[in-house]
Amino acid sequence: MSEVALEKLIQEDQCDEVLQELMIDYGQDVLQLVYSYVKSREIAEDLTQEIFVKCYKALPTYKGQAKMKTWLWRIAINHCKDYFKSWHYRKVMVSEKLSLFSSPKQKSVEEEVIQKSEDASLVSVVMNLPIKYREVIYLFYFEEMSLKQIEELIGIKQNTVKTRLRRAKELLKDELKEAEQWTKN
Repeated sequence: MSEVALEKLIQEDQCDEVLQELMIDYGQDVLQLVYSYVKSREIAEDLTQEIFVKCYKALPTYKGQAKMKTWLWRIAINHCKDYFKSWHYRKVMVSEKLSLFSSPKQKSVEEEVIQKSEDASLVSVVMNLPIKYREVIYLFYFEEMSLKQIEELIGIKQNTVKTRLRRAKELLKDELKEAEQWTKN
């Protein structure tokens, strides 16, 4: 459904329909975004539900100044940051790791095992980055957002986004080299 149609439904006080459309259109994306913060599937699912509840409650206040997706992302990111400040987060051990799916082309069993191992190593390194680097890596590479979009979404200057991306890549490079050296020994 288009942004204009969603805004019209909000004005007509049909927030249930708007929420349903948002969940269909962006539910999986929000879940992945939240997972990139919390690194636990179960917690990400719980937080995603809470985010959509917040979204539903805030729909009447939506002004249309930003795209609906950007507005929803802002709610999601703020909710994740609130979660990190919460008592619950301080007591929970985050243990589940993200699993990447290998490409759909046919591979030998050996190639698949190697690919999954490499994917797991990369994901592990990315997920161990400090949150300020992890969030820009996720938004830039996985959500394919522009620097300008990330600037608006996170609320930091574009040059800061570039710096964080560069530093994150440097950290990733160092960690992957270290892991490679470790496996050779």
